[in-house]
Amino acid sequence: MLSPRFLVLRSAASLASRSLCTASKPGKAPDMAEVRNRLREIVGASTNWSDHQQALEERVSLSSMLAQSQSELPTKRMKDSFLEVHLPLGSEPELREKYLTYHNTVRFGRILEDLDSLAVLISYSHTYNPALKRSPLSIVTALVDKIDMRQHVIYPDCDIKFTGHVTWVGRSSIEAKMHMSQYRDGAYAPVLDATFVMVARDPSNKRAAFVNPLKPEGPEEEKLLQEGEANKARRVELSTASLLKVAPTDQERKIVHDLFLNTLDTNTVSFRSRVLPHRSVWMEDAKLKGLEICHPQQRNIFNRIFGGFLMRKAYELGWANACSFGGCRPSLVAVDDILFQKPVEIGSLLMLSSQVCYTEGNYIQVRVHSEVFDPLTQQHNTTNIFHYTFASDRDVPSIVPKTYGESMLFLDGRRHFNQTVEP
Repeated sequence: MLSPRFLVLRSAASLASRSLCTASKPGKAPDMAEVRNRLREIVGASTNWSDHQQALEERVSLSSMLAQSQSELPTKRMKDSFLEVHLPLGSEPELREKYLTYHNTVRFGRILEDLDSLAVLISYSHTYNPALKRSPLSIVTALVDKIDMRQHVIYPDCDIKFTGHVTWVGRSSIEAKMHMSQYRDGAYAPVLDATFVMVARDPSNKRAAFVNPLKPEGPEEEKLLQEGEANKARRVELSTASLLKVAPTDQERKIVHDLFLNTLDTNTVSFRSRVLPHRSVWMEDAKLKGLEICHPQQRNIFNRIFGGFLMRKAYELGWANACSFGGCRPSLVAVDDILFQKPVEIGSLLMLSSQVCYTEGNYIQVRVHSEVFDPLTQQHNTTNIFHYTFASDRDVPSIVPKTYGESMLFLDGRRHFNQTVEP
């Protein structure tokens, strides 16, 4: 934080300008550093690597504190998990440096990290038991259901506020909705809405654990609970209709066949002779890959790689691919359906592959696939799938698949695009 002496030395003009982007608060609001410190306290984690490993081994003894059924746990209200956290970019230049891009905007990957930490703390607030010094639950991110951008510009010199609470629970799963707003011209303006799905597991993170039931109070909360149920039903329906499980619809099959016909060489009568249409790019030429060595510095409170770190790296790779493909700096429209299939262990070789899989007008749909590679066994295991929708400031080339597998990627990207962008 800025020292009082430094603040006194600030010019009056500078202070007046900064006040437009700095919210005055009656008391000190928690920031993201406090959120992460609180999470470490809840599970008994340590900032020291060697102590951290020992602390997690001691957590196994907390298994006896787990509820044997959901009915044993007290019912919670939505306001029990409500949190408000501030990110004082306007008043703390040293913090601002961490979030700043070369183009004087905010690194959205850092925002993803903050949202992930906040969603975990919201879930722990819902399951809080004052009789226990440490929580026996291991709460991790299962899915980022959706992030809708309500404003495409995030200013690096204006304070940010996060709010959120639990809106739905299952037996061991929790839905947390969060909202981000930014203080500018004397008021907070909405920036994004996010929905995360968390899961509770035992101290060893091996099996599911029960969470407190949720009781809505009033029609607004009842509506939020119903939306949570609808979200769950939608996810089940989408999973059932996945192109990895069932064939495309009749309409989708026609789309794929039309794409194939548009690429045939009219000068030859051959299925193998393909020609790229005007203002188009073969899908195989719209890839960008990266690799990360997962060091202890990127660990979470459970000694695995922090999910927010994975989201940041995947987003930055996806953004770079969209930037390269569209020939300009794209803006994020939405984050859709980030699935956490497996945890990433410390020391893993994390391989990231981004693919432009669908385009329409000035929109670019990017899919990022992450997997861990074991050099000893030569095995690859998928850990995450990420879906991002970007908008360019100009129309972009059409993406054209060659193979059947690429055609399925095209259709999957089209589905995610249609769910994200209003017709």
